[in-house]
Amino acid sequence: MPASDEQFTELRDVLARARELSVRTMIFDVEPLVAWWDSGQESLDRGVAAVVSELGELPDVRVVVFATNSARRPSAIPSLPGVQVTYLASAGKPVRTAPYRALPRPGAVIGDQVATDGLLARRLGYTFLRWNPRLAGVPLRPRLMGLLGRVAQPLFRTRTGPAREPRS
Repeated sequence: MPASDEQFTELRDVLARARELSVRTMIFDVEPLVAWWDSGQESLDRGVAAVVSELGELPDVRVVVFATNSARRPSAIPSLPGVQVTYLASAGKPVRTAPYRALPRPGAVIGDQVATDGLLARRLGYTFLRWNPRLAGVPLRPRLMGLLGRVAQPLFRTRTGPAREPRS
């Protein structure tokens, strides 16, 4: 599956596309899809549980990773029969790829930032399912990353040929 950039505004649409692609691995960016930036522990726990509860409809998924460049972690990792669910804090996206190397393919990265999530997908040879709703009150740093992502976006439209093996 070559890296690509597909945009969605609803989680249900992201999951429907993941089902169509028969992805075996899903990497979810945490902020803001799972929990809003700088939100509390309860919000993070509730968000992780809500996403996991929606994944039962995806029979091909074997691994789900919640990845964030922040240091925060949920109180507990919900389980899903037949699916390995993990959480990676301080993930170092898109530079660090080692934690994802042994994950089953094909895969998808679900996130809002081209400059981090999209480039991680590209490095892994995964599809980038970009969660791109209109949001109000986005903090300065994510807004700046969004502008950087607009510059990087043409990379996704010019990709041809097989995906390269990821490097760490």
